[in-house]
Amino acid sequence: MPAPTPSPATAGLDEQAIFRSLHAAYPDALLVVDAAGAIVLANQAAEALLGYTGLELVGMSVDQLLPDAIRSRHAAYRKSYDAAPRARPMGTQSDLVARRKDGSEVMVEIALSPLQGHGLPLVVAAIRDIGAYPRVRQALRRARYAELLALVGRDAVDSRDPQVLLQRAPAIAVEALEAAAASVWLLRDGRQQLRPAASAGDLPGIDGVASADRAAAFAGQVLAEGHPIVVADLDEAQRFDIPAAYRAAGLRSGLGVPVFDRGRPIGAIWAFATTPGRFGEDETRFLQSLSNLLASSLQRAQSEEALNHSQRLESVGQLTGGIAHDFNNLLTVIQGNLQVLEETPGHADPQSQALLAAALRAARRGAELTGKLLAFSRRQVLNPSEVDAGALLESLADLLRRTLDQRIAIEVHAEGRFALRADAGQLESALLNIAINARDAMPEGGRLRFSAEVLPALPEALRGELDQDAAAEVPFVAISVADSGTGMSDAVKERAFEPFFTTKDSGRGTGLGLSTVYGFARQSKGSVALSSAPGQGTTVTLYIPSARGAGVAATPREEAAAAAAIPAGLSVLLVEDDAEVRAVVCAYLDALQCRTTAFRSAEEALPALGPEARFDLLLSDISLGAGMRGTEFAAIVQQRLPAIAVLLMSGFSADLLDADRAAPPSWELLPKPYGRDELRGAIARALALRPQ
Repeated sequence: MPAPTPSPATAGLDEQAIFRSLHAAYPDALLVVDAAGAIVLANQAAEALLGYTGLELVGMSVDQLLPDAIRSRHAAYRKSYDAAPRARPMGTQSDLVARRKDGSEVMVEIALSPLQGHGLPLVVAAIRDIGAYPRVRQALRRARYAELLALVGRDAVDSRDPQVLLQRAPAIAVEALEAAAASVWLLRDGRQQLRPAASAGDLPGIDGVASADRAAAFAGQVLAEGHPIVVADLDEAQRFDIPAAYRAAGLRSGLGVPVFDRGRPIGAIWAFATTPGRFGEDETRFLQSLSNLLASSLQRAQSEEALNHSQRLESVGQLTGGIAHDFNNLLTVIQGNLQVLEETPGHADPQSQALLAAALRAARRGAELTGKLLAFSRRQVLNPSEVDAGALLESLADLLRRTLDQRIAIEVHAEGRFALRADAGQLESALLNIAINARDAMPEGGRLRFSAEVLPALPEALRGELDQDAAAEVPFVAISVADSGTGMSDAVKERAFEPFFTTKDSGRGTGLGLSTVYGFARQSKGSVALSSAPGQGTTVTLYIPSARGAGVAATPREEAAAAAAIPAGLSVLLVEDDAEVRAVVCAYLDALQCRTTAFRSAEEALPALGPEARFDLLLSDISLGAGMRGTEFAAIVQQRLPAIAVLLMSGFSADLLDADRAAPPSWELLPKPYGRDELRGAIARALALRPQ
């Protein structure tokens, strides 16, 4: 190729000087390499890019500038190129990397230009740092963010403890964003106060209450606005009260994003840099993604904790239900025999009567205790009807004003009619339990506030406990009982609904108050929520399904069956597998002047149902050991004797609940333990309800 012809403008100039100047001023790194691969010339840009001096580069093999992974293959590449030298760009279709003196690597593009045509056995390599391109820098930055987020996501999945990610999040933000400091703020103490949860980097300490409050307000701005905030220059920010410690530490720009929990902001993540304008859209998206991962980890932990708590309570409920069943049979025997003794002439003296009365009171207290256990395990028999919550609260408040400490001010805020569907007696008992706990939390007096409101659906946070579709469609009446007492710590709140858990002194409580409230609410197809903090009082809220108008009100069985006297000589077919209970029931029936035919199993009683059978009442336990159940036997009996009255009893309320759902309306149910008066009333109702 002929040498270029000098133009008139360059005539008389030293061409070698021009080329030397051009070589030195060229912005890309230029290396002139001989046939053996040795560098014979390098410009200043090459020195800056590769980190070597010119003297170090001259004589160095070009292979030393390659990563270890491809260095051994490069001699073959050079040999192939020498066989057919040509101008060739490299790195446009694949990634090329140059190795600096300090061992770091830089992504490059390389253009090879052979000088053989000019009589020189040399090749010029023009090397360009593509990381200097704005779009390339952005792509590399985004790839780095994506890689870090993938690692964080994997850790979030692998770790069951959200505290691990919570503590790592600020350090991850500092590393990814090349920030000076980062911090995570979360709402604590019943979602009332924003507090720092974790931090990383050179975040200055906050000394003094006022300074700490300014820092919380700074983080809280993101929480209040609910969207990311970028502060290009903290010195020029007008709407923030920047803590002086931040300015003193040289922090110049900031980026904050909210942390959400099911759509509600619960905290914020802030990152700070020492240069103005450090944070842009890519940084905002990265921090939002980190916030979402943190929120998901916290939500998963909360869901697992709630599930474990619910399963634990369910297990305890099944255990207590079984215990209550055995106790009820024992109490039926104890209570029955005490009543028989009470009426025996040999025990008519005052001392014997006093002892028997005390024993009966203890038996009734035992029955109340098993009733509370059944309430927690959601195995009590409820009699739901339409209840006006407002009227109930007014009546309960009047009662409490006469019985509680006069230093406790009682308020009711329930204007209007709040019709709900529940067992009125159990609802009143639940509210009374809550009020007694509130009284104990205010030993020096205080304020007790009852309120009611109608909600279109159960709050979202509680729907996981119930069928979500049903909970979302049915309106609920929320009844809240709030006190100004000592409040509860997080540890106490965690166990507040567990049976037998109490913080009261020995002998002052059974620990079954709130557990029965929990069981009643759940069995009523509702829920209960507890909000409390030390020194800030406690609020317990019952969520009970609305009655949706008077049309759904259930008529109590007591109203459907007018109590009547039991006719003398009533023929009763009794089936009870427990011999001692059977003896007590026979004694009760004898006292009621009934003619009783007793059997210990349904199989033994079947032969008594021949054509000549003339029974007026079937009184049968539901659980009859390994044989036929009482409900099956009752169906057979009523098929053979259509006009017979049916009264089923059980000490296991799950049996009564199942029978209540499946039995005909004419069957009456009687829970154990019971006394003679309860049996008399149940027989009267069964006779009034029997088919005519």
